Amino acid sequence: MTVRVRIAPSPTGNLHIGTARTAVFNWLYARHLGGTFVLRIEDTDQERSRPEYTQNILDGLTWLGLTWDEGPFYQSKRLELYQQKVQALLDKGLAYRAYDTPEELDAMREAQKANGEAPRYDNRHRNLTPQQRAAYEADGRSSVIRFIIEDDREIAWNDLVRGNVSWKGRDLGGDMVIARAASGNDFGQPLYNFVVVVDDIDMNITHIIRGEDHIGNTPKQILLYEALEATMPTFGHTPLILNEAGAKLSKRDGVTSISDFQRMGYVPEALVNYMTLLGWSPPEGMTEIFALEEAAQHFGFERVNRAGAKFDWDKLNWLNGQYLHIKPADKLTDLLIPYWQAAGFQADWSDRPWLERLAAVIGPSLSRLDEAVPMSEYLFKDAVGFTEDAIAQLKQDGSAKAIQAVADAIAAHQPLTETTVQDLIKQVVKDQNLKKGLVMRTLRAALTGAMNGPDLVQSWLLLHQHGLDQTRLQAALEAAQGK
Repeated sequence: MTVRVRIAPSPTGNLHIGTARTAVFNWLYARHLGGTFVLRIEDTDQERSRPEYTQNILDGLTWLGLTWDEGPFYQSKRLELYQQKVQALLDKGLAYRAYDTPEELDAMREAQKANGEAPRYDNRHRNLTPQQRAAYEADGRSSVIRFIIEDDREIAWNDLVRGNVSWKGRDLGGDMVIARAASGNDFGQPLYNFVVVVDDIDMNITHIIRGEDHIGNTPKQILLYEALEATMPTFGHTPLILNEAGAKLSKRDGVTSISDFQRMGYVPEALVNYMTLLGWSPPEGMTEIFALEEAAQHFGFERVNRAGAKFDWDKLNWLNGQYLHIKPADKLTDLLIPYWQAAGFQADWSDRPWLERLAAVIGPSLSRLDEAVPMSEYLFKDAVGFTEDAIAQLKQDGSAKAIQAVADAIAAHQPLTETTVQDLIKQVVKDQNLKKGLVMRTLRAALTGAMNGPDLVQSWLLLHQHGLDQTRLQAALEAAQGK
């Protein structure tokens, strides 16, 4: 048997990290077993589906490297097939028309609530006579299509993650609506639990891997597989992604869409690496830093946890940093330029040597790409302000003397290099009888406006290439002298 799996997002919002993690697990399983990864867009909710969300999903999966083998298939283009299958269940007597009004359904639920019962449809229209149906239609009532679920049925399956799972038919809420209301002999839009089964049968999906929030749908869908006389797939329900409080990660937690993570400066290889670890444990001997292809060689559901996976921002930032730290300067520069430009920095963007040198300087300190903006801002400005700590340093005894000596010495060391900068500092320390620590701290304050940041010598050389070091030193000297 060739394994066929699918990811089936709904374009009612941007690609969520939970959906993306499900896509990762499906992709890994397909690649591990040489199977097929299918993409289906479940856009039957025409009121909420948007083309921009569809594009966001496609772009997000592509950015993450989760290439699909078939698709994308769109449910909105398959309505004729769904209608045929609904009619087939009606013809078999496995589904029926129900004419309840919204008011009648509300009254039924209120009565159940008053009696301390769980809300469910009481199947009151399951056995209507032809005369009763004709009377309802004569009154102008529309009808939904309900699929029959017998209360005494037990539905069981062997879940890839959770082992043996079973449900009672009586716990499924009564006969299930599979198509919306319509008048006469027509019926409206088929609904999720029905169309997803029809699609998975038609696309020969062998394994349905999804989040555990879908586990309540599985017994209903198993009954539909039986009714449609189809081969039953294997189900696997993966743990949810949880927030710090242990609740399901949601929009209320802030960043949840893949495009948000992308804007924040996470790189795709780090994000998919982290998502793989949200619920899956690598085998012994395999590090936590790996490419998708490497994970696919070892992936299996025996190492997928049942418990929810808590989202850890510190772990993601650390992991992202590991990938950024090994990026070649030219590749890192390509990633950083859009962030610098978005921040409004002015530079000669064709000056690749200077930009790549800057990327190499700040790269080891980055955990996210967007951190490059505040970290390198001082290198793009003609002048910088001084922090309180920097002002305090500039007013230290000997600082003004150090600044003046360095400014005087720069002209004699043209062009500056790492070696000549070190020689210059040594000479100033010796000639002015100052401690090296004082000189270095003063230079940092003078050149960058702050007391911490990337490598001082490299920062100095970058400023010097644009002729900004002398300007900064003069401004620092005035600040040191209280001008």
